[in-house]
Amino acid sequence: MTQPTLGVLALQGAFREHRQRSETLGATVQEVRLPADLRGLSGLIIPGGESTTMARLMTDYALWQPVRDFYARGGAIWGTCAGAILLARDIQGAPPQFGVQDSLNLMDIQIRRNAFGRQVDSFTTPLTVTGLVQPFPAVFIRAPVIESVGEGVEILAEHSGQVVLARQGRLLASSFHPELTPDPRLHELFLSLVNATVLENA
Repeated sequence: MTQPTLGVLALQGAFREHRQRSETLGATVQEVRLPADLRGLSGLIIPGGESTTMARLMTDYALWQPVRDFYARGGAIWGTCAGAILLARDIQGAPPQFGVQDSLNLMDIQIRRNAFGRQVDSFTTPLTVTGLVQPFPAVFIRAPVIESVGEGVEILAEHSGQVVLARQGRLLASSFHPELTPDPRLHELFLSLVNATVLENA
């Protein structure tokens, strides 16, 4: 099977780890910093990092609408940790000085920032994921939780009763960092979504 060309948003955060993991699985990877970098891609990973910093840089580089347009043309998007926050229709827990935090408003989820505590509260736990035979070693770092989901959103994993992995069609959101483990299965899952996409005017 011909592997797709993926983009990894490379403004801030753990984009190199996503790039390396995707390339080990055979994908061609393009780092995305400008709207023109989205051309020719079938999927886009928005990495973990600091969501307010990433949002500010997306404004500076005029990326909000081009990413929405990429999705509207049929592209698949995976947001991990801060990336999941940027996908959400509703973000809770932003510092008051930031007001309403910008998002792509693509995935019908309400998400709460830093719901598992601060950096010192980071942890790894085996996570039961729908479709995976063995638990996935999930790394949580200042992780958000998905507090509610819309009708079209499938819950794929929960931790302590909180939703931490969900899918809505070509959108995937994970509270944790799959790129920081040696386990490739969630990247393989995203590649399967990307392979199933049919883009218009790609």
